[in-house]
Amino acid sequence: MYKPIAEGGRCDLIFDLQCKLVRVQCKWAARRGDVIPVRFYSSRRGPEGFRRRSYTTEEADAIVAYCAEVDRCFFLPMDVFGTRTELQLRLALPRNNQKRGLHWADDFDLVRLDLGRNLEGP
Repeated sequence: MYKPIAEGGRCDLIFDLQCKLVRVQCKWAARRGDVIPVRFYSSRRGPEGFRRRSYTTEEADAIVAYCAEVDRCFFLPMDVFGTRTELQLRLALPRNNQKRGLHWADDFDLVRLDLGRNLEGP
């Protein structure tokens, strides 16, 4: 079991994939129509107001997001998506039928991925 030495750590879990350890930040993602937006940052209110802090590849290796509406978890590698603040996972084609540049939810489904072989995503 992983237990941080100090408070305020930026990863929640560590996956032991036999070939390497992967630091994982867990997120909750709510479905919006045919899209599941996943945030790559934490937010809170401080004395100075609203604070947002993005995750970096130095803090976590992946974001794993759970969407209750579809009852699925998604594995998003930070080295692929780490410079973003949010990623849209598509469940269906958009109304304009655009396919280029989309991130399909099925491609990042935690159950379907063989993480021991493929940590880079599709």
